[in-house]
Amino acid sequence: MTTMNMVQALNHTLDMKMSGDDSIILLGEDIGKDGGVFRVTDGLQNKYGEVRVLDTPLVEIGIVGMAIGMATYGLKPIPEIQFQDFIFTAFDQIVNQMAKMRYRTGGKITVPLVLRTPYGGGVRGGLYHSQSGESYFVHTAGLTVVTPSNPYDAKGLLSSAIELGDPVIFLEPKRLYRGQKEEVPENDYKVEIGKAKLVHEGSSLTIITYGSMVPIVKGTVEKNNLDADVIDLRTLLPLDINAITESVKKTGRVMIVHEAPRTLGMGAEISALISERMIEYLYAPILRVTGPDTPVPYRLEEYYLPNEERIMKAVDRLLKFR
Repeated sequence: MTTMNMVQALNHTLDMKMSGDDSIILLGEDIGKDGGVFRVTDGLQNKYGEVRVLDTPLVEIGIVGMAIGMATYGLKPIPEIQFQDFIFTAFDQIVNQMAKMRYRTGGKITVPLVLRTPYGGGVRGGLYHSQSGESYFVHTAGLTVVTPSNPYDAKGLLSSAIELGDPVIFLEPKRLYRGQKEEVPENDYKVEIGKAKLVHEGSSLTIITYGSMVPIVKGTVEKNNLDADVIDLRTLLPLDINAITESVKKTGRVMIVHEAPRTLGMGAEISALISERMIEYLYAPILRVTGPDTPVPYRLEEYYLPNEERIMKAVDRLLKFR
């Protein structure tokens, strides 16, 4: 076991996988010589050379298109989009090619590709470097969407994603890159894709969250001694509806917390699923604590992102509802 932050855990996973599989290719803007903006690929070009760790031009549609081509010819590319905000110019490749290749060829051609990208707020990056666009990807059939909340899960989920054999959008919460260290095994291990994790157990309330909001929610629950289940989804597509169902049937009160905008966010989909399948178990309305439907501001980010105060207001409303 070694103490690692998320950057180190991801770097270690990439290094370990590349050492055992020559078909793995990394590509992206500044990922080679500079090791990426957040240094996730630091040192890998020196170790594996420019053929396997490619510095690309600033053309996201080209990065993704080239990765898809590599994948269809038997390689396992892991492209990096420098910030998730830049991914939109590559949407045609992601939605119409990457996600649909297996379907359109009747399974004859697959795309074993993991597209990594940092996303979300917490570093005061403003409107072009802080967006949380997970709902765009979850809406697209053929993709798997993963987002870790800690170094241990980051390594295990990335290892599983690389070996999945189908396209994965791997969303890395940039505010958690260096904010937490924990013991991480040095050997290869897997965290199951599609399986949520109960990070705090209670009986009066269910709080469903993921990514950068997990430590915020867990910290709020522990600080205020709340009798709450806290579910870290870990995988947004496919969603672990069984874990949600088990908790909701137990508590009868539900809150969903995410930093992405409220309208048509993950909270809306989860609320609909609970309403369709578990409404008879509910004692109160399902509440969402989210980012507002505005661009992420530079200087007022602390008012944009969900925090302890907003979470506790929702908790108070849920627990008092009769």
